[in-house]
Amino acid sequence: MTTPPRPPFGARLAEALDRYGHLCVGIDPHPEILRDWGLPENGAGLKEFGERIIEAAAGRVGVVKPQVAFFENYGAAGMQALAEIITSARSAGLLVLGDAKRGDIDSTMAAYAEAWLNPEKDFAVDALTVSPYLGFGSLSPAVQAAHRYGAGLFVLALTSNPEGQQVQLAQGHSRTEVGQSTVAGQIVEQAASSNVVYADQPLGSIGLVVGATTAHLAGQHGIDLTAGRPPLLAPGYGVQGAIAQQLRTGFGSAWPQVLVSSSRGILAAGPQQADLVSAIESSRADLG
Repeated sequence: MTTPPRPPFGARLAEALDRYGHLCVGIDPHPEILRDWGLPENGAGLKEFGERIIEAAAGRVGVVKPQVAFFENYGAAGMQALAEIITSARSAGLLVLGDAKRGDIDSTMAAYAEAWLNPEKDFAVDALTVSPYLGFGSLSPAVQAAHRYGAGLFVLALTSNPEGQQVQLAQGHSRTEVGQSTVAGQIVEQAASSNVVYADQPLGSIGLVVGATTAHLAGQHGIDLTAGRPPLLAPGYGVQGAIAQQLRTGFGSAWPQVLVSSSRGILAAGPQQADLVSAIESSRADLG
């Protein structure tokens, strides 16, 4: 059975942003949160956890983001729960962003891309986080798969963890400019080149991960986050320290492209459904 072609991820995300705003809800089953919610630390507990979040998020936000590591931690049962949660979320009309941060070379990267971006696979998500630190070119199989399947990527570019700046703000020779540029700047340039095929779309499908607390560094280092209109995934809002005004100021003219991830700040409100809904609606209103 062949899945019919679907619109590019960037077009589908732009529609979700217009309809629901900037908030993306994380599905992060930390062991302590499972315990706080009174759920067993096994596949059944993970499945119940994810379903509760999907029920609260559907019709209120456009995107959910399962953190794959917390499912891998429970082995085959955890990954089975993840596959079922992905299916449930997509059936509920949500876009699913798989936070797996995959990155490799050649056939291995192609296999990762097929596993996560092919709509006929068990872990089929709408978009996937990937790491470019084996060279942006190593992501070519994933970029090609995103084009082929109408899927998206979010490439780590300027993350909020302090140690990331050791690599991301290091100076190197730019491919398109005379002189030096940061590694993050070069990643942004190459993502923009990958989005040329989406020039007629409201957003590109090859996005970037730019931390909520580090977005301001882009301007300081001459990095244009609007080039190619990439979607921008911004972790770090809420519990991790960033407030809505900081996000709007930090991203500046790129703010319409931003998808803001919130996990712990919302999950801490559970397990009662009404409290989860209230936390989601409060964050959504805060972000505007």
